[in-house]
Amino acid sequence: MKADLRGAGVRDLGRAGPPRAGDRASLRRSNLSLVLRLLRDAGPRPRTQIAAETGLPKATITNLVAELMESGLVREGETERHGSVGRPGRTVEIDGRSVCGIGVEINVAYLSLVALDLRGEVVTRHRTPLDTRGSDPAAVLDRMARAIGETRTALRDRGVIPVAVTVAAPGVIKAGTGVVSYAPNIGWQDVAVTEGLRTRLGPGAPPIDLENDAKLGAIAEYLVAASADIHDLVYVTGETGVGGGIISDGRLLQGSAGFAGEIGHMPLDPQGSPCVCGRVGCWETMVGLTALLRGAAGPDDPVRDPTVDLEQRLTELRRRADAGDAPTLAALARIADGLALGVALLADVLNPRAVVLGGYFTHFGDHLIDRVRAGFAARVMAPEAGGCEVVLSSLGFSAAARGGACLALDRVYQDPIGTAARTAAAVEGGWGA
Repeated sequence: MKADLRGAGVRDLGRAGPPRAGDRASLRRSNLSLVLRLLRDAGPRPRTQIAAETGLPKATITNLVAELMESGLVREGETERHGSVGRPGRTVEIDGRSVCGIGVEINVAYLSLVALDLRGEVVTRHRTPLDTRGSDPAAVLDRMARAIGETRTALRDRGVIPVAVTVAAPGVIKAGTGVVSYAPNIGWQDVAVTEGLRTRLGPGAPPIDLENDAKLGAIAEYLVAASADIHDLVYVTGETGVGGGIISDGRLLQGSAGFAGEIGHMPLDPQGSPCVCGRVGCWETMVGLTALLRGAAGPDDPVRDPTVDLEQRLTELRRRADAGDAPTLAALARIADGLALGVALLADVLNPRAVVLGGYFTHFGDHLIDRVRAGFAARVMAPEAGGCEVVLSSLGFSAAARGGACLALDRVYQDPIGTAARTAAAVEGGWGA
């Protein structure tokens, strides 16, 4: 019987988790997955420690590690000495530098792409300014397919093969269909993203998945937070809209139809501004990027020009805030108050261990966080805020694309040897050609 590995840090990404044993093949696949996840989450360790933490026999661990090494997914690490008499053991650690996962984010103002190797290290990344809302969806898919194709070619030249691509998109995603059902901030309705990309990339395309951007951001944030033993969190992303991802007991909360996390459209101000969804006073009209820009700058101000790179515009706003510009500081104060209101409601309902503020909120963290925390603490019903703290993301705008890359790589963790073999076969058949 396997031990409870929560203390060792083993986790999944909120999907099905490791394959469940039903026959010898699935048992072997499950055990390989267990070992690989342990090394990912708990770090390098000798075979004897892996056996102790998984509850598997030492001989079984020896065979499993040998298979993972042969597939290039793990490697020998440092020699570990504990001062005891006897032969020192070599640690085993994640390798997998020859495979990667690609995450691509569709945003109102840009396309972002990140490729991560199995160790979670960035292989390549780039971001392209793009007025997505003002572009035809077909043109956006053209740009995305071109970015993926160019990345595949560059990776192939470095001997790195993508196992899959995950696209992060705003709005409502029809689970399992690859379709953006409704994304008002970019003006999309019933756009078949995965089918469109497969057609554009051709028969050599790697597997492509689609998920909501905030949910993927929550996955990326959880992979950071779990190291601090935080397994219940709410991720709030500040973009043109506001989205949320909910991690409960280490699992991504999807809801019965996959729509959990549409927190930006909580109607918190009945006398407020119209929202793109057709309602009035949604939370994102109070704290979204559009609210900040409208409050801080006039309509002809360059910081409100969508053709200017978003990072450049936010840098300019940050400069103004640091210089004491009254309109900018007043706008940030209103954003902080709106954040405190919505985050307190989320804490009352979900009682997370942490609420992580991401997206543009991170650019103005020191102008926001103290006011948000004070308003949050004053509103939460539970004593001491129910043990919840409000923190700033360390990932910023990269969270959604990183989460997509992590989810793409989860195919390896679900079925280590099978995925490696299928990827090698696909390369021979034309991936990256």
